[in-house]
Amino acid sequence: MLGTGSIVLIGTAALILFGPKKLPELGRSIGSTLREFRQSAKELVDDEENEKK
Repeated sequence: MLGTGSIVLIGTAALILFGPKKLPELGRSIGSTLREFRQSAKELVDDEENEKK
C-alpha cells in the first residue's frame, strides 16, 4: 500500500508534469481504464463459474 507521503509525492509530481488543466482529464482516463479492467476481470470470473456448473 502507498502511504500518505507517497501519495502526496505522486500527486505533486503529476501536477508538475501535467499541469493543473490536464489533471482532471488524466484522472478520468485512469478511472475509465480501471473500470474497464474490473469489468473484464469480473466477466472472466463469471465465465469460469459458469463453466464449472
